[in-house]
Amino acid sequence: MWVKICGITSEEDALIAVAMGADAVGFVFAPSPRQMSPSAVAAITRRLPPEICTVGVFKDEEPRRVVEIVNRSGLDAAQLHGNETFEDCGYVSVRVPLVIKAFQAGDYRLQRAAEYGADIVLVDAPSPGSGKVFDWRLAEGAPRGRRLVLAGGLDPDNVGDAIGRVHPWGVDVSSGVEASVGKKDARRVRAFVQAARAAEPQPYDTDDAAPYDWQVDD
Repeated sequence: MWVKICGITSEEDALIAVAMGADAVGFVFAPSPRQMSPSAVAAITRRLPPEICTVGVFKDEEPRRVVEIVNRSGLDAAQLHGNETFEDCGYVSVRVPLVIKAFQAGDYRLQRAAEYGADIVLVDAPSPGSGKVFDWRLAEGAPRGRRLVLAGGLDPDNVGDAIGRVHPWGVDVSSGVEASVGKKDARRVRAFVQAARAAEPQPYDTDDAAPYDWQVDD
């Protein structure tokens, strides 16, 4: 079970996520109380182990700007969280090692997610960043055989149920492991990672024969 801790705003919280067993950390560049600058993120990413996937979160940003920020910040991946077109995603995907395309639950475009060419499909709440749980059945429209990451209102108490219902490849959390806005709670991060790993279905229903390694994936 791939676990991403998003909304990181400090080196301390990034290192907490790593120490507690997260596979990825996310930094928000879109308007948000957790918004970061490229220079601040670059200062953090250079201190993280190379096996940790570092993700920049964007919303309706100009594709060239996305690529520029990813490179300047020392990131491994771009998460596109807005109304990006097939062409926008294609431009980014050939210039960034890993692309995550996010869709709101219930979005009609989710059924065409494979056409965006992203490496990972993420399904979030209808109001991203709200911390509110949505009807997980709305994630069922995601195309099968794609790496699906579930987000939106997850926390240490409900992530196990969410995984049991949706059977995602990974999970993504931000406010559900915070002590306050933009500040992670180490105990909640640890509890979330443990609960997610304990609920991991065996085997995962995907076309991949081996565990996913973002560093070597085409």
